[in-house]
Amino acid sequence: MQSVNMLQAKSSLSRLVDAIESGREREIVIARNGRPAARLVPVEDASAGPRIGVAKGRFEVPDDIDASNEDVARLFLAGG
Repeated sequence: MQSVNMLQAKSSLSRLVDAIESGREREIVIARNGRPAARLVPVEDASAGPRIGVAKGRFEVPDDIDASNEDVARLFLAGG
């Protein structure tokens, strides 16, 4: 387990994340004033499973679904 101080973590965050992602480090402790403050660990791979097409056939999309696109865009861009 590697331990780094806050300043090191700020200046080398990308390197630290690379070490976690590649498996070179399983955990990195970030310390503030010499005391452990946080742990950098890999994110568990919790696959959500297949999502594309899960609602296929459950509802009908009207042919004019895009009819108000310009109105909606105008509301966002012009602020109302």
